[in-house]
Amino acid sequence: MTRGSHGGGRDAPGTRVAEAPMVAMIVLPEPNAENSYLVDHVRLLRLSLRHWTGRDLLAAEREPAEVARRVYDAPFVVLSHSPDSDPILTYGNRAAQSLFEATWDELTRMPSRLTAEAPDREERARLLAQVGAHGYIDDYSGVRVSRTGRRFRIARATVWNLRDEAGRHCGQAATFAEWQYL
Repeated sequence: MTRGSHGGGRDAPGTRVAEAPMVAMIVLPEPNAENSYLVDHVRLLRLSLRHWTGRDLLAAEREPAEVARRVYDAPFVVLSHSPDSDPILTYGNRAAQSLFEATWDELTRMPSRLTAEAPDREERARLLAQVGAHGYIDDYSGVRVSRTGRRFRIARATVWNLRDEAGRHCGQAATFAEWQYL
């Protein structure tokens, strides 16, 4: 299986394959100027969000690499995870890294189920199934937990399916700008 794979392009430099038991995963490098801030992955996030909701993460009047940099540096959270049965986070902008108290490398190796506490994982699984069936949901709220165990409630999150240009499922993504520490 692969993760973070969404068709050729500019994400390839620095991409490495990490071996896990019985699974080979593509691990995207941390966004930076040399890899155009993972412009192809950010394009996937944006096009998929626009497909389902008609909205964009940011106004796109700038060059694609500049838009990707602005998404990475945005004050709101943007996350994505793989399409696997136990998805791994594939992207988290700086706001996500700060909120989840994780570096890029820690975040992009984390099973996304670990962003919720054990009692809340069933509710999270229902949410993801609903997104899978309908393409997206708006106005999601729920309790999440950082890598270090700090709890916070997110509000007004949009969660959507990622789909490549051929319409293949590539995972899911979320964005939100409201959270409160508990």
